[in-house]
Amino acid sequence: MKKRKFMKVTALVITAAMLLVGCGGAKTSPTSKVDEAKQDQVKETATPATPATTDEKLNIAILLNGTLGDKAFFDSAANGGTMIQETLGHNVKVVEMSYDETKWMPTIIDFSEDKDTDIIILGTWQLVEKLQELAPQYPDKKYIIFDSAVDYSIGGLENVYSIEYKQNECSFLAGAVAASVTKTGTIGFVGGMENYVINDFLLGYIQGAKQVKPDIKTSISYVGNFNDSAKAKELTLAQINQNADVIYQVASTAGLGVIDAATEKDKFAIGVDSDQALAFMETDKAKAEHIITSALKKVDESLLRALMLDKQGKLPWGECEVLGITEGCIGIAKNDIYTKNVGTDIVKAIDALEADIVSGKIIVDTAFGKTTDEIQAIRNSVRP
Repeated sequence: MKKRKFMKVTALVITAAMLLVGCGGAKTSPTSKVDEAKQDQVKETATPATPATTDEKLNIAILLNGTLGDKAFFDSAANGGTMIQETLGHNVKVVEMSYDETKWMPTIIDFSEDKDTDIIILGTWQLVEKLQELAPQYPDKKYIIFDSAVDYSIGGLENVYSIEYKQNECSFLAGAVAASVTKTGTIGFVGGMENYVINDFLLGYIQGAKQVKPDIKTSISYVGNFNDSAKAKELTLAQINQNADVIYQVASTAGLGVIDAATEKDKFAIGVDSDQALAFMETDKAKAEHIITSALKKVDESLLRALMLDKQGKLPWGECEVLGITEGCIGIAKNDIYTKNVGTDIVKAIDALEADIVSGKIIVDTAFGKTTDEIQAIRNSVRP
């Protein structure tokens, strides 16, 4: 097929890996979560519907249902495009569809009907139903959805590969860090919208904190969206007034308000998705130095991984994979700010916890499969 040149995505400030929302969000139910046994089967038996040849240069569109500049989730997805271009030579176009939902479906349709677009990458639970409707109508087009999964039981989705993440694992480590450095015994959590993915972050955070300090208290707030940084800042200031001195933000663009508040009040923030301290280092050193670590949900690495597998003819189209620490798509930022502020002993202790997760010695709690009442009970258990 004759390919037309796509515009190349410009280099982003994110040079280190992150992984909707935050946190772009999550599904409203856990029914599409792939269990570990199925994961093993996927890796061993699944093959792509149409393997790419090793020298084929593809045209790829990354459609963001938000905007760049969050120094986290969407920036990481776009950075994945840069990594794909530089590593594999594919042509990548990044499109900011904004937070205006009326623009999402027309944009996805436009690229689905574009004969020169080979793969469309999009993310978050907010686009699942739209993709389930459109993908069967364009069986020759390939789609990758990250931070959520389509319901393959409805059929006609053999051209869709889904990526979910074990964000509870990086959050466990973030909680352990927070509990290790708090001076007040109270830490904080500010999520975007309350849903299963955000609560998966939360439950891992609570468990990790309790692993270090069983009597830890945690202030918990939700912004209600992923772009209102002013409200996120207000919620953070309220938590600080309730003695929280380490606040974990899982709110994409809104989470920048958490970092603002922590910096102003000389408290620690924990970033999300990307190494946010590194992202701020050149433009706002004060903010960078108040981000003690970041829970890394490496969307960029996961997208590069997918395209590399596709190039090898090994990407499991028509399936979902759940990626965690073992796959190199989840972790925490271990930069100079982290090592300086937590100290050698805590660094070693966190590394040991990470190893225990990989070995299976520690099983990290998850929001998926839990009822609303069960999640609320866990929140209540750490209420200040």
